[in-house]
Amino acid sequence: MDGGGDVGLRAEDVSWAVGGRMIVDGVSVEPRTGDTVGLLGPNGSGKSTLLRLLAGVRPASSGVVRLDGDPLGALGRRAVARRVAVVEQHSATQVDMTVLDVVRLGRIPHRRAWSARSAEDDEAVRDAIGYTRLEDRVGQSWHTLSGGERQRVQIARALAQRPRELLLDEPTNHLDVRHQLDLLALIARAPVTSVVALHDLNLAAMFCDHLVVLGNGRVVAAGTPAQVVTEKLIADVYGVRAVVTPDGPDDRPSVRFLPTGG
Repeated sequence: MDGGGDVGLRAEDVSWAVGGRMIVDGVSVEPRTGDTVGLLGPNGSGKSTLLRLLAGVRPASSGVVRLDGDPLGALGRRAVARRVAVVEQHSATQVDMTVLDVVRLGRIPHRRAWSARSAEDDEAVRDAIGYTRLEDRVGQSWHTLSGGERQRVQIARALAQRPRELLLDEPTNHLDVRHQLDLLALIARAPVTSVVALHDLNLAAMFCDHLVVLGNGRVVAAGTPAQVVTEKLIADVYGVRAVVTPDGPDDRPSVRFLPTGG
C-alpha cells in the first residue's frame, strides 16, 4: 500500500509479542492518504494490537511505526495525538458529561494545561458536531444515548482533534444494521485517512477502499475488496464456505455464507 514518500502513517515490519507468543508478526501497512482501510481477520488475529501499535499506545517489539517519516517514539504522545485520533471499541465514563463535553475532549492535545478554549477549539468542536449530525444532542447526557449515538459522539470527539489519521477498533460492534451502515458511511466520507478494524466482510467490502487481512498476526492478503474478498480466502482464513459475487454497490464483492453442516 503505497502512501507516497514519507507523508502519512506507516508501519514497517512491526511485531509485538507477549509471554513468548507473537501477536503481531512482521506487519507492514501504509494507508494511502484519504483512503478508508479495513483491517480484517478472525478473533485473535492481531487487529486491535496493530491499531495500538499504529497509534503509538503500544511500542513495537521490533520494526517501526512512522508518522511523516519520523518514528512515533521520537515525536512524543501529544504530537502524535494532534495527528492521529483513536476510537476504541468500547467507550464509557462514570462522569455525567454532556455530548458537548465529550466532543470537547478532542481538543486536549492542542491545549496547554488550564488554558482557556480558543476560537480554533470552538470551531473544531462545532465542525465535528455538524459533520456527525449531533447538533440536537449537544446538551444531552452521554448516559442517555443509544449505542449508535455514543459511537457517533466518539467519532465527533476524534474529529475535533482535526487529525489526519483516524484509527477505529470495531466501531460497529453491537450496533444494529442501520447504525452500522450510517456509521461506516460517516467514516468513509470523513476527510481523513482511516484504518478501521471490522468483522463483517460485506460491510468492509462495501465501505473500504483497501483491505488488509490478518491471520495469526501476519498479513495474509491485501488489496482492493475485489482482490481480497474471495471464496478461497474466506475458506483459508475463516474456515467457512461462502459464495462471493460482484453484486454489491459499484460491483463490489458480496458474500453469502453457506451452512457449516453442523
